[in-house]
Amino acid sequence: MICSGATPASRRRTLHAMSKLHHNRYIYYCYIYCFISSFLLTGCGNRGPAPIVGTLERHRIEVAATASEQIATLSVQEGNRVTRGQTLAQLDDSAQRAQRGALAADLARARQQLLELQHGARPEERTITASRLSAAQADYAQAQKDFERLHELAGRGLIATAQFDEQQRARDSAAATLRGAQADVQLQRSGTRAEQLQQAQSAVDAAEAQLAQQDVLLQRLQLRAPVDGSVESIPYRVGERPPLGAPVIVLLASGIPYARVYVPESQRAQVRAGGTVQVRIDGVPENFTGTVRYVAAEASFTPYFALTQRDRSRLVYVAEIDVPAAAARDLPAGVPLEVTLGTAP
Repeated sequence: MICSGATPASRRRTLHAMSKLHHNRYIYYCYIYCFISSFLLTGCGNRGPAPIVGTLERHRIEVAATASEQIATLSVQEGNRVTRGQTLAQLDDSAQRAQRGALAADLARARQQLLELQHGARPEERTITASRLSAAQADYAQAQKDFERLHELAGRGLIATAQFDEQQRARDSAAATLRGAQADVQLQRSGTRAEQLQQAQSAVDAAEAQLAQQDVLLQRLQLRAPVDGSVESIPYRVGERPPLGAPVIVLLASGIPYARVYVPESQRAQVRAGGTVQVRIDGVPENFTGTVRYVAAEASFTPYFALTQRDRSRLVYVAEIDVPAAAARDLPAGVPLEVTLGTAP
């Protein structure tokens, strides 16, 4: 029972779960049918093998939520035909776009820093450095002259030793300032070091990679059909926030349908991959020739380790049979069918 106070989303999910439960019950009934058929076959061997039952199926593909965001738009409805790459739904991307803006700003800053290093010093900066060099040269020349004059006076004993020492210190300080100004000029002429340029380029590459990754995340918020098919169910609606990985759209892939049947143990040896069988679908007057694509190696429903002859009669094996006929391409999934081993005469 579904509570009358449940939300629409919970009701849809409950109905979806009930649908799966009914499908599992149908599989269980198929198993019971196979068991009864094998039992009757044991007692009435002259009537030939009983048909194998199952359903017509298509591959179900769940288009999952790539982020826990609200559904902004839904572009399809249940039952619509869709093509590969078609937009099915759009998740809210406001937060992701804001993050992309921040990453784009980081990239612009990294590129500007790289350009600054590539261009080197501006003409105005070169003029300032040259002016400082000229001033340092003038200061050193004057300090050297004053030092030589006081050196001569000190030799005559006309000035105090402390005064001479002070002028010597001023001369040495001017010389150090001159060497610093000369180094600044040489640094500007040499340009930016290769290691700095490589570091700046690496910063640009990293910012570009982060922005590209963010663009991928934005594109994933636009849910697209991975294959051609039809919309089977839409568990969520616009405005709801599905959790990460939850199916937002469930598709049934178009193309060749297949029959999923449960082969009784008594007929398992006759069913092999690549073999042909006759398929009769309920509600369709013509029979179809199918090709066995897959047969399970392990039995379903009865995982016994030691089997008696009675137990073996209850084993069934899942098999999938392609039905490539053009008339079967548009048949809905879930239709009951019967499979008879061997081709038609």
